[in-house]
Amino acid sequence: MQVVREMTAPAVEFVKRRRDPVTVQMVRSTAAATVAYVIALRLSPEAAPLTAPLTALLVVQVTLYSTLTTGVRRVNSVVAGVVVAILFSLLVGLTWWSLGLLILASLLVGHLVRVDEFVPEVAISAMLVLGVTTHGDTAWARIVETLIGAIVGMGFNLLLAPPVWVEEAGESIEELARRVRQLMLRIGEEAAGSPLSASAAARLHEARRLDHDITQVDADLRQAEDSLRLNPRVREGLLHRVVLRTGLDTLEICTVVLRVLARTLTDLTKEREPERLFEPETGAVFEELLSEIADAVVSFSVLVTTSVSANAESAEERLASELRQAAATRDRLARLLFEEARRDARQWQLLGAVLTEVNRILDEMDTEHRTRRLFEELDRHSREQRERLPRLTRMRERLRRRREGASRRSR
Repeated sequence: MQVVREMTAPAVEFVKRRRDPVTVQMVRSTAAATVAYVIALRLSPEAAPLTAPLTALLVVQVTLYSTLTTGVRRVNSVVAGVVVAILFSLLVGLTWWSLGLLILASLLVGHLVRVDEFVPEVAISAMLVLGVTTHGDTAWARIVETLIGAIVGMGFNLLLAPPVWVEEAGESIEELARRVRQLMLRIGEEAAGSPLSASAAARLHEARRLDHDITQVDADLRQAEDSLRLNPRVREGLLHRVVLRTGLDTLEICTVVLRVLARTLTDLTKEREPERLFEPETGAVFEELLSEIADAVVSFSVLVTTSVSANAESAEERLASELRQAAATRDRLARLLFEEARRDARQWQLLGAVLTEVNRILDEMDTEHRTRRLFEELDRHSREQRERLPRLTRMRERLRRRREGASRRSR
């Protein structure tokens, strides 16, 4: 078996790299730029029409949605710069003061036509055109090459649909959940014994570092959301986006609460040092509870990243079972913490905070809470779409009423 794994390792690595966003970006950009240059050689009057491959290289993105939006803005920026350069060439020549006015006017036009991050491209296009002698021919050639590069870049992803990055985003979410689980297990194990304030502070620092992990997962999820938009291979793209986004939001809230819990345990450790953090029975129950919550966090991540309905149902049943078990352990911990607070009322606020933070994590992962959030997000997206596209919404409503009327008549 080991020999088989070693023999198939290069093939597995090649498949993984083929799906890597950076690899896909390089291959698509190179192919699109080459095709754009070949076409521009036949259609552009320039001997070396490098604007076409340059535009295609900058337009092509990993996802179809970003390709279309980027292509439109880039074409607008280049055409606007060319128009500004033509107007300046008719009025003034190339001097230091005309160049300054050209750059200022180009940047202003770029903001007016709303090309976003391509505002400098307006000034670059204007300077390239103004800096040559044959203004008319160069302007026309640059417009043609820009259109060729943009059309090739956008058509490349229309004809060859880019991959959907949902699986990669799901892996990032599950990896984040596993890191949260490992931290919870370490916190519970140390809390059951006699932790030092230094070790408690180290766990707090680890909880704070989870913010950086969430930032990376959020970037992966944004890429997955873009890959679902306008993709002909995807059905129910909105549902996939909402499920993943709400799942990441829940995990982010859990990490924030975990950081607060680590802060509370750090303060409690300083108050009780060198004594034990909890009584032996309370510490054992607290460790058991964090272990159960940690397993539930991983199950929750599996639930939100599972696309097959049968697997999703089994994941939801497993999560509900783990949450019920954790709730029962939480009730036992509540009684023990109440007894400790009665014996030593000085730390009742910190002991109550521990219980409150544990309850918050359990409430966030509750299946009913998750279902309610999903419906709220879907309703919000539908409402925003109706407000953004009222005519399309009215057309859909008329078609729906006609279908309902036809079905009633057929009965």
